[in-house]
Amino acid sequence: MSRAREIEQTAASWLVRREQPDWSAEQDAALQQWIAESMEHRAAFWRLEIGWEATERLAAMRSSERPEPRRYRWLAPVVAIAASLLIVCSFALLALGSDGAKPPKMVEVATAVGARKQVDLTDGSQITLNTDSLMRAAVATGERRVWLDRGEAFFDVAHDASRPFTVFAGDSKVTVLGTKFSIRRDGDTTIVTVAQGRVRVEDLSANDDQRATVITAGDMIATRGTSMLVAKQSRQWVEDSLSWRQGVLTFDQVTLEDAAREFNRYNRRQIRIRDPKAAAIRIGGSFDAHDIDAFARLLRTAFGLRITSDEDTITIIS
Repeated sequence: MSRAREIEQTAASWLVRREQPDWSAEQDAALQQWIAESMEHRAAFWRLEIGWEATERLAAMRSSERPEPRRYRWLAPVVAIAASLLIVCSFALLALGSDGAKPPKMVEVATAVGARKQVDLTDGSQITLNTDSLMRAAVATGERRVWLDRGEAFFDVAHDASRPFTVFAGDSKVTVLGTKFSIRRDGDTTIVTVAQGRVRVEDLSANDDQRATVITAGDMIATRGTSMLVAKQSRQWVEDSLSWRQGVLTFDQVTLEDAAREFNRYNRRQIRIRDPKAAAIRIGGSFDAHDIDAFARLLRTAFGLRITSDEDTITIIS
């Protein structure tokens, strides 16, 4: 299936879901984020939305048109209903797929800042969402698809050679058959880390089949725009990068600035560093992701840093 066809189907699915009575503010926010991701998304959705609105106008016009001869008057509502059914059926076929199979149920899960949540899919796969994340998933007869709209997730994918497992994260497409890996969206950068098995990472923005890389256990790939960086990491590095699943942050000689930025992903109360010298200090160790007060006390003890705090902020000064 072409990328344009995939976008068209996704846009149609969003439009049909938006018309349902249980449409929520969270779903609307997810839709707006999807629309904002690319010009192709916006164009596909607006094109289908215009067609939908045109159908509604056609139905409304039947009462304002000049009266038809009595013997043909009954045709107006029939034509309007037929046009509506035609467009609705077109949307349904887009959402179902060309074979008319029953559409998979879309699962949508979000986490708050500092929260984690495990999602069990019907195929036996498990997804663990990290702090402040949003994902959608659909398991169908011939394929399994996930959209990571925001944040970070760890995937433990059940092996099924007949149903590829595909994750869309920004302009990256990750395809696997059975493996364990994580994906993190950090601004314009998407980071994929493989703990077990192997995955194929494609750059959808390039429109080029050659823009794909296969990475295996211990590999990390970072994509940004049209750039891809692949790095081989140690098993310990991979385990440390996934320690958030136990609520722990593990650092190996990173700058205090980077450590504070990571803590701030998990807490409403934020760490601010006012001194460049303090920001450049390198630290290591494992810390409770939610106990920033204990982290600040350790910094004061180990490095003699001056700490001030209030209900919203911990400020670090050397």
